[in-house]
Amino acid sequence: MADATPFNTPPNWPSLAQEEAAPERRSLRDYYIILRERAWIALPLALLIAIGFAYYKSHAVPLYQSTASMRIEKPETVVTSQQVVDTSINSDIELNTYLQIMSSATLRSKVAASFSPEEAKLLQKAYLACLPPGQPPPPVSALVSGITVQAVRNSFLVNVSATHRDPDAAALIANRYVAQFIAYLIDNVSDKNDDAVAFLQLRVKELREASSAADQKLLAYMERNNLVSLDSSVNIVSDRLKSVNGALQEARLSRLGTEDLYRQVATYRQEGKNLLELSYIATHGTVPSLREQVSELARNQSVLSERYLEKHPRMIDLANSMAAAQGQLQKAVELAIADLEASLEKARDRERTLQKEYEIQEKEQFRLRDIGIEFKALEAESATNRTQYAELNNRLNQTNTSKNLEKIPVRRLDPALPAGAPFSPNLSAITRSSVLLGLAVFFGVSFGLSFIDDRIKSAWDVETFIGANLLGIIPDLSALSDEQRYRLILDNHSERGSESFLSIYSSVKSYSKLDFPKAILVTSTIPGEGKTLVSANLAGCFARHGKRTLLVDCDLRRPMLHRHFGQNNDAGLLKWFERGAIFETGTVTSLPDLGIISIGPNLDLLRSGGRSKSPTQVLESTAFGQLISRLKHEYELVVIDSPPLGAVTDSLLIANNTDEVVYVCRFNRALRKHILLYIKALKQGKNELLGVVLNGLSARRIEYYSNYRYYRSYKKYYGTSV
Repeated sequence: MADATPFNTPPNWPSLAQEEAAPERRSLRDYYIILRERAWIALPLALLIAIGFAYYKSHAVPLYQSTASMRIEKPETVVTSQQVVDTSINSDIELNTYLQIMSSATLRSKVAASFSPEEAKLLQKAYLACLPPGQPPPPVSALVSGITVQAVRNSFLVNVSATHRDPDAAALIANRYVAQFIAYLIDNVSDKNDDAVAFLQLRVKELREASSAADQKLLAYMERNNLVSLDSSVNIVSDRLKSVNGALQEARLSRLGTEDLYRQVATYRQEGKNLLELSYIATHGTVPSLREQVSELARNQSVLSERYLEKHPRMIDLANSMAAAQGQLQKAVELAIADLEASLEKARDRERTLQKEYEIQEKEQFRLRDIGIEFKALEAESATNRTQYAELNNRLNQTNTSKNLEKIPVRRLDPALPAGAPFSPNLSAITRSSVLLGLAVFFGVSFGLSFIDDRIKSAWDVETFIGANLLGIIPDLSALSDEQRYRLILDNHSERGSESFLSIYSSVKSYSKLDFPKAILVTSTIPGEGKTLVSANLAGCFARHGKRTLLVDCDLRRPMLHRHFGQNNDAGLLKWFERGAIFETGTVTSLPDLGIISIGPNLDLLRSGGRSKSPTQVLESTAFGQLISRLKHEYELVVIDSPPLGAVTDSLLIANNTDEVVYVCRFNRALRKHILLYIKALKQGKNELLGVVLNGLSARRIEYYSNYRYYRSYKKYYGTSV
């Protein structure tokens, strides 16, 4: 079949090198998918809450509302100075003050005390039927609290609305509030002018003395503590404390890391393990070169041992050289341990020094904070006294002796009348609120669950969140047998999965920047994501298109490729390495220990040759890198199936000897943050990440979670048997 066009993967899509700048933007389809996926949870919950809210609100006790209105009179007299007690309303602030007085507890108490016993019984009558036997009726003061005072916009009118279970009682309360408010104004303005002037004079004198004393106290405090600018000192100490704290945290982390490494070294020494397995020891100083020298001497000894006996002069010289090299290697290891101990002690000393400095700066900050609190209190006291003195002195100078001081600017307009129908519950308002509440719960639950769920499941997750190319989507192939799944391309099956792998093949060719020969690493995050399936069929695609291809099973802990292709695992990488990793003259494919076998046209298989619990020795060896290099000379493409990155780090070691990486993710399995972390680790090497393969989606979910309509059109084109 001709090369298939890759699924919706435009060549100008941002690569992982541009992932930092990739914006996390979703399309309307992405949000539709989120809502549709979680509708089975969000919709029942939204309906339950909305219906419950509507039921609760619609069964509330009916309430009646009556409204009385007042008219505010404009002031008619223009005076040259302001009166001490002036009831006329000249601004919105004064109007709001009157409105707050009408809603105050003081006026409410006056209203409650003004009702006669007969009126009190009328107010309590509607509540008697709901009371348990023996419980007294609610007090009148509690029944008159449902009052609303509101000024009519762009007018001089004020409405007073009262709410009650009885319509007559609601009208009575509204009218009584208006009457008591007018009485309150009359009581407060009568004969108050002289008392107000005397009070103002006394307060002006007291505030003048208090202001002077506060200023003197503030100046004395500043001289005693040598304060000129408190804020500057606080800022300097605060910045210094932040700097020391940052350095302390860095030193603590460094010390913890060094201690952890030191404990690991001690554990290895106590248990008799090979210290060279530790990265710190293996890379310290001359250790790498000495290791390479010992390895080279061992290889030479292995080669010469086939020709000479142990007492041959060349064998003796070689043994002496190896002993000397091993002695130097042991000394280099001991030197690395000594350097580690010195680094640990240095880290501890630095942490102790920074801790002492942090405590000193912290004490200084506490001292300035204590001083600042008292300083600001004195400063605020002085400023408050000066302000109050200036205001009251100005108010005293504006004393007005107007004859119309007792004039009340409020008049009744319309009395409150009993309502003919309750205003609550309001079914239309309840319906609107229930619908809005249901929608809020539906969208909130859907998007909330989407935010919590970090598993990869869509093209948006791959291309935008992770910032990688989406090479293709593989449908769920669990209905096929194991033999069919892994030989879809080799056997030229017409299953829909084969078209998926051909599309991935086209995407790999499109995004690849390297020419043949090359090696491609196929890996995943966790086991069971289908990396072996992708490896086998991707290698089959290249072989089918005329490329001489080798499929390598580098999952040395859990090899599976030999089973899927019905082969024994009696030869391969481990077998070859155990036999000395010798390259004979001629082609690598002829090495009996490697046992490379043909599994299809243009496609060979290199098995693992057994299992290993610690294959890092093989994967880190120079021989492994040389083997991959030799294989690339004899094959146009080497496809390597590797262990998952989330389980072991073998794939990172293998990646050092490959050119490109294909990352496999199974739908709804691995977390996006883990995938992003491991992809960043792969980017540290020389490999080029071609993209991500999304595996294990049903045909419905492929349309559901991506922008592709391929499978629907494929079914229509090839028939329902697919």
